[in-house]
Amino acid sequence: MSHAPLKPGTAFAFRKTMTVAEQAMFTGISGNLGGLYVDAVRARKAGASNMVAFELAVGGLATTCLSQLGGPTRRIGSIALNFAAPVIVGESVEARAEIVSVDGDDATCRVTCTLSPSGATAVDGTATLVPFAKA
Repeated sequence: MSHAPLKPGTAFAFRKTMTVAEQAMFTGISGNLGGLYVDAVRARKAGASNMVAFELAVGGLATTCLSQLGGPTRRIGSIALNFAAPVIVGESVEARAEIVSVDGDDATCRVTCTLSPSGATAVDGTATLVPFAKA
């Protein structure tokens, strides 16, 4: 199976609002019933303006960007994310991934999730795209 060439500097980004409905779906998927994530009153008592979006749901937005960069024959081989700031349910996030280096069929990418419109970084990290199946 041939893989499309990957080029450093290639990037993909998109914007999404973290909604209450999606928060409920992620609660069901993850089983996480932590008060910051499912109880607006508890979240406010902790100092947030509303429930906090699940960190992995926010970071997961970057996987959409990685999928676009890697195409149909690549998958995420590794990902390391730092959660610099919480995202509040109802806030918009811009996820972005950029290829920073290529080694054979593997690509190392920088990923970020920033609050929109402020531009404050909520998530940053790296990921490696690898072939789904070795040629």
